[in-house]
Amino acid sequence: MKSVASPLSTVLSAPRRTRVIWVRPLFQLVGSLFAAVGVPYAIAAAITPELLALDLYYVSLAASVLAITLAFWTYRNIAAFPGIRSSYYILPVFLSSFVAVFTVLFLARLGYSRPLLVTSFVVALAWFYLVYFMIQRRQTLEIAVVPFGRVDSLYGIEQVEWAVLGTPALPPSAQLLTADFDSDLPREWLNFLAECALQGVTVLHFKQLRQSLTGQVQTEHLSENADGALAPSANYIALKRIADTLLALALLPVMLPLFVIVGIAIKLDSPGPVFFRQVRIGYRGRAFTVWKFRTMRTAAAPRTASVSHDPRERAITREDDPRITPLGRFLRRTRIDELPQIINVLRGEMSWIGPRPEALELSRWYETELPFYRYRHVVRPGISGWAQVSQGHVADLDSVLKKLNFDFFYISRFSLWLDVLIVLRTIKTMLTGYGSR
Repeated sequence: MKSVASPLSTVLSAPRRTRVIWVRPLFQLVGSLFAAVGVPYAIAAAITPELLALDLYYVSLAASVLAITLAFWTYRNIAAFPGIRSSYYILPVFLSSFVAVFTVLFLARLGYSRPLLVTSFVVALAWFYLVYFMIQRRQTLEIAVVPFGRVDSLYGIEQVEWAVLGTPALPPSAQLLTADFDSDLPREWLNFLAECALQGVTVLHFKQLRQSLTGQVQTEHLSENADGALAPSANYIALKRIADTLLALALLPVMLPLFVIVGIAIKLDSPGPVFFRQVRIGYRGRAFTVWKFRTMRTAAAPRTASVSHDPRERAITREDDPRITPLGRFLRRTRIDELPQIINVLRGEMSWIGPRPEALELSRWYETELPFYRYRHVVRPGISGWAQVSQGHVADLDSVLKKLNFDFFYISRFSLWLDVLIVLRTIKTMLTGYGSR
């Protein structure tokens, strides 16, 4: 499967101006293997020489190398996406990798040394946290800007020091260079860009850079929606559908007891049905009925009398919405209310990860107000998505446009690695309640 990396991640491996050894991927991997495998296994062999005659020693050594390499590969791909505090993902990624290796060894009934594997895990974890904090000691990212065209849209992005060039000369502290490649640049600036590229400086189109820094794709023309094709990879869509179904089948028996408990709690909390059903627009613009646990009072409840009867207004959940029940607030904060959508996943109407489906009334409205809105239906909608973990719940039209930009970024970067990242951030969202209403 194609590995997707953010253009900004090229800064960490650029051959010019970033020769700090900590940022080099090869140093990170080799250093971790030396510290977490080479040293512990050499010490173990020196203390207990008879280990060298046992198969479990070499099985454990190979397992440690595999687990660390797999974790490093996964971590690098996840950390390449914008807006990522990569330190949050070191522990879950390395823990998942070692657990997977432990599982394989257990199922294969291979002998291994648990102390050696655990030592490798702990040392590898310490190594990559050290690498992260050493990299963080570097100065704020400074980006040089060629001052022509529409580059002004970059200056509002925080945590970047923008060096607007007055002459075609690159400041020594600049870590990369950006320009509007669509503008008519003077000859001396064109020559400057070419010379920088020849010298190994990372030179990015300002739109590509903006996507990398914000995690959004601001679409102005259809040709900008994807790299050469409007539809994402058909192979990954098919593979994702298979994985969605298998995961849903595996989780359904585990979820059924939870559904019973939540259903009883909803009945005790307020009168009305356990489930909320609503027609939404999904894959390829087809309408379907989404299932959720009911979190609001029914229309007949007296406390909802002040709520508008406009279908479009009723489809929008406002902050501190009076219709939400006390239990409903907890279900929304933890995202438990979304779990019945496993039914939609099994029916092929939804995926675990993708743009959130909108209510029929809202979707029709957005299509008339926002350019290319319908394009978000090119992939299956999801229970969680890039916009949800990056922005949270939205209601007004301006926020919906920003959400649409997040959705377009997801479609343009449609990949396993982005889905893995969204899963990890969804777990964090469920624990913190970020963006719920």
